[in-house]
Amino acid sequence: MPEPPKQKKLTLALFYCQHTPESGKQDRQSLEEKYGKSIRLFPIPCSGRLEPLHLLRALEEFADAAYVITCPEGECRYFEGNLRAKKMAQRTREIIESIGLEGERIGIVMNKPPKSLARQADEIMENTLQLSRSPVLSPHRAQQEKGERRDNC
Repeated sequence: MPEPPKQKKLTLALFYCQHTPESGKQDRQSLEEKYGKSIRLFPIPCSGRLEPLHLLRALEEFADAAYVITCPEGECRYFEGNLRAKKMAQRTREIIESIGLEGERIGIVMNKPPKSLARQADEIMENTLQLSRSPVLSPHRAQQEKGERRDNC
């Protein structure tokens, strides 16, 4: 009997406001158990503190997509942090589009109505499945896979 086609393994960098519902240590651990190496979680005190460099480095080093979850618009504890994050994500999207990558590799979710971190992560993971693996990471992944094979011998 033929094997079912393997689901492509994409890696998501998920930066999120620490005030996202159900985003404590246990919640993060259960998400990491569910998705394994396909998700990397980065809690931040305020999404407005994020810089384009953070998202670009994630795309350069390990991620096929990088997303930000902010507080609902108008409900940021630091007044305009989520609005700054929205502008930053748009600016970063423009940067990656200018070098020929799909803009969908960068995303922002303004968490309204507030949803749990797990629910947001599930929705984002589902949306990113349409992307192909990042061409930026192809040489890195080939080296990692060779290294893993050597380590396992």
